[in-house]
Amino acid sequence: MQSKIKQSGMIAKICRISWERIHLRMELQITQTKEAIPLKELDVFAVDREGFAGALFDTTVLENGNLELYVNITNNGLHQCIPVGTYKIFVCKGDDVLAECETDQALTSRLPDDSRAFLYGGQKKEYSVNFFVEDDAEGLPFRMHMMHFSYAKISYPYLTGFFTSERNLIKGYLTNTRRVVRSIYNFLFRLKKNKRKDHILFMTEQSNTLGTNLTFLIDRLKERGLDSRFTINTWARKFSDGDHGTKSWLKLANLLAGSEYIFVDDHVPMFDWLHLNDTKLIQTWHAGAGFKSSGYSRWGHMGGPGPISCHRQYNYGLCGSRKIAHFFSEVWGINTERVLNTGMPRMDEFQNPEHREAKTKELYEKFPMCKGKKVILFAPTYRGRSNRDAHYPYELIDWERLDKVCGDEYVVLFKMHPWVIVDIDIPERYHSKMLDVKRYPNINDLFYITDILITDYSSNIYEYSLMRRPMLFFAFDEVQYSFSRGFHRPYRQAAPGKVCTTFDELMDAIENKDFEFEKVEEYVNTQFDHFDSDACDRVIDWLLLGQMPADIKKEIAAREKRMKRIKTTDFSAFAEEVS
Repeated sequence: MQSKIKQSGMIAKICRISWERIHLRMELQITQTKEAIPLKELDVFAVDREGFAGALFDTTVLENGNLELYVNITNNGLHQCIPVGTYKIFVCKGDDVLAECETDQALTSRLPDDSRAFLYGGQKKEYSVNFFVEDDAEGLPFRMHMMHFSYAKISYPYLTGFFTSERNLIKGYLTNTRRVVRSIYNFLFRLKKNKRKDHILFMTEQSNTLGTNLTFLIDRLKERGLDSRFTINTWARKFSDGDHGTKSWLKLANLLAGSEYIFVDDHVPMFDWLHLNDTKLIQTWHAGAGFKSSGYSRWGHMGGPGPISCHRQYNYGLCGSRKIAHFFSEVWGINTERVLNTGMPRMDEFQNPEHREAKTKELYEKFPMCKGKKVILFAPTYRGRSNRDAHYPYELIDWERLDKVCGDEYVVLFKMHPWVIVDIDIPERYHSKMLDVKRYPNINDLFYITDILITDYSSNIYEYSLMRRPMLFFAFDEVQYSFSRGFHRPYRQAAPGKVCTTFDELMDAIENKDFEFEKVEEYVNTQFDHFDSDACDRVIDWLLLGQMPADIKKEIAAREKRMKRIKTTDFSAFAEEVS
């Protein structure tokens, strides 16, 4: 890139900064005193002091004639956070740098307030974004400074025995499971490198059994006779159970090293520290249709990922609609074009008329109290940080009021989240109308006989919405939940039904049939591009058989070409000497 700043007659000033979680937007006011260049033809780069581009902003021409700059700070297009450094903002056209951005004088006093700090790693680490004006320079040069901090003691340092430190260092090296597993994996990969073609691993580290998205894909591969072409392996292990032993790690390392494709159904903790070599990793995450923030949507909240995580390795993810792909890409920190609207594999069975008919008959036989009644399914998500402390505040339920609301019209099934340790204790006098069905294996089947779903922030609304029946949201802790967990879209706006904050309000809504039912159809139209039982086939065809639609391939290629410019554009002429 060459400087045309003096000749261009262009003045660029940052006049506004705004945030939406991890999404940074800046408004750029451009004045052109010479031949005007259309704003849509301009590129805007963030360039560090060494002359490397850290981000290429997406741009939008605003109605007021200014240019809006946008970047997700957790994904600069290369599936990584904007690297640490101090950045100038350059306005470019082709190979020419036309302007270096300055700061509008009215903005200067607000720069500290517009800066952000994002905590992670148990709140002991921080990634921060700071804005300031360059000192000792003409005008008000705008600077964006990205920093990464780790927890450090603030007491006086003290010395420990040299030999003790050496001994602990050697011991730590030899007993470090991660280091050993990485070495074994890389060794096995080199052995299997030319024998991995068409080997598929379906894997979960969240449970000792595979989830439905994975099992349905396996079954469909076999139904189509593709198990004769592809070698299918499976792995299911609950990582949080603790030490799994040498044999388990060796077996897993061998499977990983020998796989061309790996399908997962949730976060895989070991992929936070094990980098996969030349493997296509596909995420089939089941919970993306809910509201609660996950992955990089939780950046800065307790439990959010670090800059390097499992999510960065996904080649592709799955979703139900292109309209919501950006929610998934935000969670995973990958580009939206790589979130494919195949539909979710588990929906194939759910939308199968024969399966629905058989399960409906089975459920009425299993739960005869539901025959001739309207069924309310109470199915909220858990409270707590993980499966180790998951709970639900049952004391909020007013049993007498619920019984009166049921009358002779309703019965209630309670399907608590599988992680909730303590089962619901329904008073015996209400057993004729209320039943705990936590042990029933598949909540989706229960939807066939459900007339009203009561939930809160759960993703179970995704499947249930296709029943086109009322939903109510008992969000008694909406404010607290928004701070502790966070939402990746406005909760009340996105919830496909009435939101209630007290149990009395919830009961009133049932009595008055006040469901705000019109939101359901709007939700369905947003969440689903396909209303069929062919999601498994699309996943297989697009990802395994190389039949991805041409328009999606074109979008991916266009994004890759654009992001390649971050790596290849040469700003070395603008590098500063760093002492």
